[in-house]
Amino acid sequence: MSILISPSILNSDFSDLRGELAKIAGADYAHVDVMDNHFVPNLTLGLPVVEAIVRATPVPVDAHLMIEDPDRWAPAYAEAGCASVTFHAEAATAPVKLARDLRAAGARAGLALRPATPIEPYLDLLPEFDMILVMTVEPGFGGQSFIDGTLPKIRRTREAISASGLDVWVQVDGGVSRATIERAADAGANVFVAGSAVYKADDAAAEVDALRGLAQQAHRH
Repeated sequence: MSILISPSILNSDFSDLRGELAKIAGADYAHVDVMDNHFVPNLTLGLPVVEAIVRATPVPVDAHLMIEDPDRWAPAYAEAGCASVTFHAEAATAPVKLARDLRAAGARAGLALRPATPIEPYLDLLPEFDMILVMTVEPGFGGQSFIDGTLPKIRRTREAISASGLDVWVQVDGGVSRATIERAADAGANVFVAGSAVYKADDAAAEVDALRGLAQQAHRH
């Protein structure tokens, strides 16, 4: 199972997005948080800025939509060229239809769960998704502390995927750093979103490599 690092640009310098994206050229994805000030109490980027990021980024865009009514808005992010589009289970009316629409538009389809949202209602639907995002903080703000109480859910999600013989990625987002990434990897995550840890490091590229190494080591053990 590949270990993938997807640095969140939420903690980057938005006045120099091209330069900030260049810092993570050695990562696997650029994680772009879209917040609408409704589903979460924060407002970040919309579709026009994401389109510009897609054109400027050296790595594929991993869009995380923390928005209301993703059934209506999410497909446009796939059409804009995002390689992966993740929407929240709590906000979607028809998650299977939406996942199929995203795939039809050429993107990987991801389903995100807030820390208190159980995975169990979605286990029978796992073949419809390419990735499950287990939020390890409450969505909406960067810089929060990792919630260890999400680790059993990560483990149950990975076990269900393995039992089904599926190739579905498990992503974690929130409080991921050198101090926490091994626990998340040991629980079964293979895609890691790190914002503060990467962009507040002296050398973002070196931090990406360090995080990848720690996660790979945890998987081998």
